[in-house]
Amino acid sequence: MTKPAAKPVTKASAKPPAPTPVVTPPRPPSANPPAAVTTPVAPIPPSRTPIPPPPSRAIVSPPPPHRPPQRPSAAPAMVAAAAKAPPRQKEDFKAGDHVVYPTHGVGQVQGIETVEAAGYSLQVIVVTFEENRMTLRVPVNKAASSGLRKLAAGAAMQIALDTLKGRARIKRTMWSRRAQEYEAKINSGDPLQIAEVVRDLHRNAGQPDQSFSERQIYEQALDRLAAEVAAIDATDKQGAINKILSYLSKADKGAKGDPGDKLDDAED
Repeated sequence: MTKPAAKPVTKASAKPPAPTPVVTPPRPPSANPPAAVTTPVAPIPPSRTPIPPPPSRAIVSPPPPHRPPQRPSAAPAMVAAAAKAPPRQKEDFKAGDHVVYPTHGVGQVQGIETVEAAGYSLQVIVVTFEENRMTLRVPVNKAASSGLRKLAAGAAMQIALDTLKGRARIKRTMWSRRAQEYEAKINSGDPLQIAEVVRDLHRNAGQPDQSFSERQIYEQALDRLAAEVAAIDATDKQGAINKILSYLSKADKGAKGDPGDKLDDAED
């Protein structure tokens, strides 16, 4: 028996041939290059620091010339001191007594009454003022602090009358300020301060006329002082005015006040 012939073995069947690499030719450069890709950036917030404005070219006027500071006037303090009544000792009032209330002048006590107020009993001094036709009720425990007092004693009133014989002390201030001081002195109820107002505003026939406001304040002070003098002397008001005028006539007939009497208050 014969063997079949064997098939020839070729190299190609034994190992496949390696593939041939394919080379891609490079592209020619394009005439229009692609646009560049940009990454968006968040905007920067504006700063809160204010930017100073540019310097102005306006013409600036020179500062005013230096003036030395003026001494402050003591008029408000004097007005407050005159308006504030000094503390007085407690006095006993009875019906028929003549008394002085700072803002109303001379009155007469009618008696002491007990009134009911908010469930409390309060004793009050009933004072009547004939000229004003008014009645005032002052609590007994508030009589001293309110300025209610009896008539000035003989020595105190004599000092006030002697003040009328002195020279007037006219301040170098505006009339409006002096008027406030005069009214505060009148409302203080002090006979000495009231006499000073009468002395400062008194004018005789040889001196210039007063203004209306000066005359009004002068008559108010004269009436207030004459009312207390009349009550002390037990006379009428006209007789008391004549007595006051007699003291004023003894004053110096020269110029009212001298440089030593005038105060150095600056004008407004």
